[in-house]
Parts: sequence; structure tokens; C-alpha cells
Amino acid sequence: MSIEAECRAILSRALDADEAGQKELAIELYGKAVETILRISDREKREKLNKFAKQALERAEELKGIKFTSPQATTTRPVRSSTSVLSPGHSPKLEVSGSRNAYTSEEKKVLEYTSHINAKIYVPFMDIDLMEKFVFPIPFTDKDGFLELAPKQKRDFVQWVRVSDLCERPQLIAGDHADFYSIRQTVVSDCSFVASLAVASLYEKRFNRRILTSIIYPRNSRDEPIYNSSGKYSIRMHVNGIPRKVVIDDYLPLGRHHQLLCSYSSNKNEFWVSLLEKAYMKLMGGYDFPGSNSNIDLHALTGWIPERVAIRAKEADFDADGVFNRLKEGLSAGRCLVTVATGDLSDAEAERTGLVSTHAYAVLSMREVDGVKLLQLKNPWSHLRWRGNYSELDVTHWTPELQQLLDYDPKLAANYDNGVFWIDYNSILNFFDVFYLNWDPALFQFTYCIHQSWSAGVGPMKDAYNVGDNPQFSLTAPAGRGSVWILLTRHITTIEDFRENREYITVLVYKNNGKRVYYPSDPPPYIDGVRINSPHYLCKIRLDPSSVRRYTLVISQYEKTATIYYTLRAYCRDKFELKKIDNLFSTVENINGEWKGRTAGGCPNHPLTYKNNPLYRLHVGPKDTSQLVMELRGPKVYQVGLELTVVSLENPEVTAPFISQTTGSYRSGFCVLDLEAIPAGVYQLRPSTFLPEQESPFFLKFKSTTNLVIEKLN
Repeated sequence: MSIEAECRAILSRALDADEAGQKELAIELYGKAVETILRISDREKREKLNKFAKQALERAEELKGIKFTSPQATTTRPVRSSTSVLSPGHSPKLEVSGSRNAYTSEEKKVLEYTSHINAKIYVPFMDIDLMEKFVFPIPFTDKDGFLELAPKQKRDFVQWVRVSDLCERPQLIAGDHADFYSIRQTVVSDCSFVASLAVASLYEKRFNRRILTSIIYPRNSRDEPIYNSSGKYSIRMHVNGIPRKVVIDDYLPLGRHHQLLCSYSSNKNEFWVSLLEKAYMKLMGGYDFPGSNSNIDLHALTGWIPERVAIRAKEADFDADGVFNRLKEGLSAGRCLVTVATGDLSDAEAERTGLVSTHAYAVLSMREVDGVKLLQLKNPWSHLRWRGNYSELDVTHWTPELQQLLDYDPKLAANYDNGVFWIDYNSILNFFDVFYLNWDPALFQFTYCIHQSWSAGVGPMKDAYNVGDNPQFSLTAPAGRGSVWILLTRHITTIEDFRENREYITVLVYKNNGKRVYYPSDPPPYIDGVRINSPHYLCKIRLDPSSVRRYTLVISQYEKTATIYYTLRAYCRDKFELKKIDNLFSTVENINGEWKGRTAGGCPNHPLTYKNNPLYRLHVGPKDTSQLVMELRGPKVYQVGLELTVVSLENPEVTAPFISQTTGSYRSGFCVLDLEAIPAGVYQLRPSTFLPEQESPFFLKFKSTTNLVIEKLN
């Protein structure tokens, strides 16, 4: 592309941005157009375009009062706008939706740390990236080098070739939309990703809304992705909490028979399939990909909310009809994307049914005709179809009326295996394991997002006895219909973590009035989340139609082995409040103690010996009131408890809130007293085991919002 053509293209984009009301972007593009014009060395061509430069400057001034350096007609000095430009040495300012205007320092650290994925850095995708340079005098080559090939690719690999060497007139997309029928999977083990491409591209065609091809750059003035002869592409993918930029060149792996060793389009001059797959495989560490699921893949491609629905046909509480109706309604209304995956199938089952074991299929359509529930699926391989009821081989169920209703002729379908087939829902329930859904976040008007880390050294390794140190959030849910959706996303930074994910995460929901929860089963969870090793976990909290409700959300792991980084998002049609429950304690003190001999006195049921237990005096103040938390840890084989009694209050006019306060029932190995609005004064704390003569060390932890002095009395 000549510099003159480049200038006209930038001006066209500036006008498009201007018309769309994107003022800041329009100003940037107008400024870049002027700079481009002044780079033209040919004086005659430059003067020919000077009127465009003047118009661009005037329009920029009109938009926002921005003044540009006034150029002389013959100068080659670049013209720069006074708007801020992100230079390579500066960190981007990250913006978030919700009530806050910017990320906290902790969130920035989390997002920066998890931008390092498989030894490469993937920065946030920002508006300024729309101005990225895509035109070069020689074809662009990715500085990160060629992707690692999978073993099946290496077997037939000959060379890396550019798109321009594969056909005469390459295009990114042939026709006016990306065609899901054209997608072909080859030897890369990414069936869920290819199925994701199929359902997302079908959505674009059916609803005329770009949710997939909108992530590909460069784009033309009509905001359509275009083929770039310079070979550079930028893909916007939702990874580790935010949209990130994945830059690739257009080298693709070629086999010994001149065939592409990656997924491709059957339209021979169309390359959107191969390039999107390459970007995703780069992000995932190379073509040697361990496999994924469509929740993960579609979230990366679209940012839509992932949900997993296990198919449990043999369990009494599984509502098969309810699941079908919800999916059918969401799919037909364009509210969700759906794929479905098989479980383990024996070789005999696979041969008999035509289904592939542990394989993802795109769900293209769901229909119910005369009480029969049917699904239309596509195998990402684009061949090998279902052989049972309602397949093209079925001569019993395909009546002329049904063929007409579904616009399907099994005889014609039998002539060409494109991997698309109809299957009845009962067969889905028998041979498939799970539906993967991704819901349009635009269904919700209100959202919340926070990015956090949870150190492996904080709290116990398992959540069996104590969740008090787990990340916790207070949720105020409004009265109304519908639900608050809570999405927990764990950040993944290495392919090894993806291949052998041992972090089982979930969200526990308690009716605890938004206060911190310490015991995992007291109160019992209102929603006891299932711990899964997928990066995404979705929890839905149904609203009470008549009243506001307050809940406590607890992030939980099955077993904490490493520091995790995560994003918590919430969605609702009505306004809600979600905030982190912070520990705002100014004083934290740890004390080691021991029950031994005479001081192993047991509980108050043994009054003669109970008084011999270790005793501590606490001086709380000078604040009038404070929050005081006292935790006791001992052997899990012992039942332990705490008792706090009032000795004296600093203000004699204040009535003591209690004479003594206990942790109640004795608990295995751990108990806590969390007291609010404690008046300044002197208190005594006595830790004990349930039975006398239970000797052991113990550990006390004190946390207070005011000064705290602790004395050991015996």
C-alpha cells in the first residue's frame, strides 16, 4: 500500500469514528493522517493532499479544541496532536466498568503478573491499538517466532508458508459473512475451539451481529476485518480477566501433500479460520494443545459468560426437559451459544453410533416437533456423523412432514458427509456428558468486576475447618425477579497448568448478612459450590421477589497448593452491591500456648479443673468501641473452645454488652470469636479443650481495630 493510499485509509477510519461519536479516536486518527501526509517526500503529491490535512486539523479542533502545530506546506516535520499518546515505555492506564474509575494497585499487579502467559507477554487491548501499524514495506514476521507443532503435525510437516503463497487472491472472509459450513478441523486436538468457531460464526449470520470477526484487525472503513498483504494481524481475546492483544503473522504449517496442517476453510482463498486458530494456539503455547472445552474457548473469543450443564440423566433431580427448554429458548433468541461434548465411549460404541469419544460438537439448532426433541449438531472434523435415530441413515422417523419442517432431506444428506446431522434428545442424554453454554453479557444492565490474588500461605491448606482467611465478599441483592450471576475465573499462565490443572475452585454462598464466615458448615452454605478444575465457575443466586437479601460469598479451593490469581465478576438486571470484606485491623498478634498437666483443665462441665486452663488478660482501647477477633487453633483430634469475660470497662457509664461470651459448641481443632462494637476496657480470655487432660500446644491469633495489650496470667 502506497503512503498516499495509507493516508486515505486513515482518513476514512477517522471519518467513521467521527460519525460514530468516538471523539477521542477520531482526533487521534485525524492527527495520524496529518503526520502521514507530511511524510510524503514527493512535493506535488503532498501539496495535492494538503487540503485534507487542513480539513483534518480543523475538524479535530472543532471536536475538542485540540491545537496542532501549524505546518508549512513544504516541511517534513511530523505534526503531533496534544492528546496523550502511549509510548512504548509507559504502562497503560486500565479502566474498569462499575463505580470505580481505575484499577487499584493490587489489581494492576495481578493483571500485569498474569499478562505473562507461556513465556510471552499479552498486554491489555486498548483503544489506541486501533491505530496500530499493519502496513510494512516487507511482510511482517512475528518476533516470537514459529509456533511449536503438535506431534501429528511434525510427522507430515514440510515448511511454514505465507497465506499469499497458498492462493492468488487471498481473502480473510469470502462473501459477506464467515461461513460455519466451511470450517474444517485437521490434526490439532482443538475440537472444542473449532466447534466454538462454528457456533459463533453461525450466530453472526443468523443475527447479523459480529461477535467473532469483530476481534480481528486490521479492519476497513466499514469495520470489517480484511486481508493484510503485509501479513500482520492483531486478535483481541478475553484472557486472564481482560481483553488482551495477540499479534501473529500469517505463516501457516504446510504438509508433504501441500495440505494445511491446521484448521482451515473449505473456501480455498479464505483464511479467517486458520488465523484465529493460530492466535489462540499462540496464546495457549503452541499447536501441541492438550485440549480445552468450549466454555473456555468461547469466553476467550467473545467474552460471553460461560456455564457448564452436566447431563445427569440417571439422577432423580436432573430436569432434562427444563434443560432442553432453557437451551432451546436461549439459542433461538440469540442469548447464548451452545456446544455439547461426549464422555468416554468404548470403541464398539463409537463404531456403532458414529460418535467420537470425549469430543465437542457445535449445536446449530434445537427444535421440538410433535413432542420429539431434536438437535442439529456439527462435528468439527466436517465428516463422521451420528448413525442412530434421525440420522440420514434412519428410514423410520423421517416423515415427509418432518423433512419439510426441518428443511432436511436425508437422501441428499447421504450423498455428502459434511459432519452435520440431526439427533434426538434422548440419544444426547445417553451418549453425551455435558452442555457448554456461553451467555451474552448484554442481557444484564449492571456488572461488577475485581481482580485479586490469594496467597498459598494465607489460611489452612484445606477448607475443611476454617474459611475465615479465604477471600470473602458481601453481596446485597435487590428484591425482584431473576438472579445475580457470579463468575469466578482463575488466571492460567502456563500450558502445564492447563494440561494438568490441579486447582479446584468454587464460590460458596452463605446467608450470613454479608459478614465474614469462619466455619465452612456453620451456617451451612446456602449454595454449596461444586469444586471444579475448570478456569471458570458460574454461580447463580436467585433474587427474592419481596425483599432485599444480603449474602456472604467465599472463594474456596479444594486444596491450596499455589498462589492463585483470579477475577470475580457479577451480573444482574437490577442494581446490586458487591464489595470485598476487607480486614481493617490495626493490631494483629499471635501467641503460642500449651495445655499441659494442671492447665489441661477441659470445658466448664468440669468446674474444678476448668479454672486451671491458661488465662489471658486483654486491654482493649483507647477507641470507644472496636472489632475484636480471637482465633484458637489446636489439634483437629481435640474439640476446642474460647470464653471471653468482662473485667472492667474504661467508661463506667457504658453498659457491658455481655458478662461472658463463648464460641458455643466445641469444635474440632479451630474456633473463633468475632465481636463488634466492643467497649474499651479489660477482658479475660480462656482457651480450653472439651475434656480434661488433653495436652497439646495451641495457637491464639488476636485481631483488633484499636490498640490491644495482652498479658498471660497463668
